[in-house]
Amino acid sequence: MRTNVAAVVPRSLSRALVALTVCTLPGAVRLAAQDTTRAGVSVRLAYDTRTRPTLLVPPVPGPFGDSVTAILRRDLDFGDRVTVGDAIAADAVVAGGNVDYSAAARAGAAGVVRATVTGNTLHLALYDVSARRTTATRDVTLPATAPGPAWRLTVHAAADEAERWATGVRGISATRVLFVRDGRIWSADSDGENVRALTGAGALSPAWLPDVRGVVYSTLDADGAQRIVIRTYDGGLPGPARTIAAGGVLNLTPAVSPDGQTVAYAHGEEDGTDLYAVPMDGGTPRRMTVGRGTDNVSPAFAPDGRRVVFTSGRSGHPEVYIADADGTNAELLTDFEFSSRNYRSNPSWSPDGRLVAFQSLVGGRFQLCTIEVRGRTARCLSTPERTEDPSWAPDSRHLVATATRGAARLVVLDAETGRARTLVAGRAPRMPAWSPPLR
Repeated sequence: MRTNVAAVVPRSLSRALVALTVCTLPGAVRLAAQDTTRAGVSVRLAYDTRTRPTLLVPPVPGPFGDSVTAILRRDLDFGDRVTVGDAIAADAVVAGGNVDYSAAARAGAAGVVRATVTGNTLHLALYDVSARRTTATRDVTLPATAPGPAWRLTVHAAADEAERWATGVRGISATRVLFVRDGRIWSADSDGENVRALTGAGALSPAWLPDVRGVVYSTLDADGAQRIVIRTYDGGLPGPARTIAAGGVLNLTPAVSPDGQTVAYAHGEEDGTDLYAVPMDGGTPRRMTVGRGTDNVSPAFAPDGRRVVFTSGRSGHPEVYIADADGTNAELLTDFEFSSRNYRSNPSWSPDGRLVAFQSLVGGRFQLCTIEVRGRTARCLSTPERTEDPSWAPDSRHLVATATRGAARLVVLDAETGRARTLVAGRAPRMPAWSPPLR
């Protein structure tokens, strides 16, 4: 029996837009009075890698200092690699303009992340408490429109840099998430702020362009025509939508190759749905799969662009398959039993290439699962509600997904600990797509 396309694709209609101001962290141009490390030098804190070091973030004085303090503390907490010490302890470790290492040690801190704002310059420093010295500093130019989107993104990038100093892994705060709500594509900052609509009605399946300067998505026009379109943004202003694929019954779930040269998407006729690939600049689509009346949707490229994963109903019910980037040598990625009624779909390939996340029916409701590409070991993240539509964060550790307990909302899940936080709630947001770093 052929699987119904609408059933195979539930979220799938996912990924998208943009923006956005690319943030940079210019090299340091001055050091604070007690700084002892040259600008740009990164030295991790000395701590047991099995533990999460505690960092203190003292209050930032001056205009919008409270906003800087809140963003730094929240971003470091959301990274799940450090523990952010309480505000009272953080307030006590700055005395006479210097960091009081003894007070920080008594508070159990491994490090202090201190920010100061002078004019439009944000000076950031990491202090190693046990070594009693500064290990890294950086000066960042803040946009004048505080606390606008570009200003917030700059502070997010500073928090990501502080996390890299302390743990060796850059944070994921200077990113944005696309999602679909009310038939339009929206964007939200990684902390759920700055939500704004990017398209008009009839937009589905958003996906980011690799350079994060535009999105590709599917449109459902008033006459019923479904097209794959690309829209780029210059300085945050949207350009015209450019159609790169049309015709047939369905055109949806586009994904862009890592080199930005190819868009893979699902194209459906009356007798099934197959994957096609079309050059980014347009041209004749090339067929990738031969489903023989089954449905093949939701492609996702490997980070090196050599392979692709997708959902297929060719075995009788939806499973996740892996193939070469041109669609050849397709094989089942998820395990399969003829007697089962499994339903695995909407794969997302982690940026480090190790894992593929997908949604699977577990105990009668969708849960997020991951499978190792090499070892094929699968693991499911147990949550008390239906969870679907996974999309990886740049750190290959966090996932954004749609959760439905009552009203649907977007949640961010830590795949290592299971910790969850709500990203966007209200009016049923769905089909999230996490951006690459915006810097």
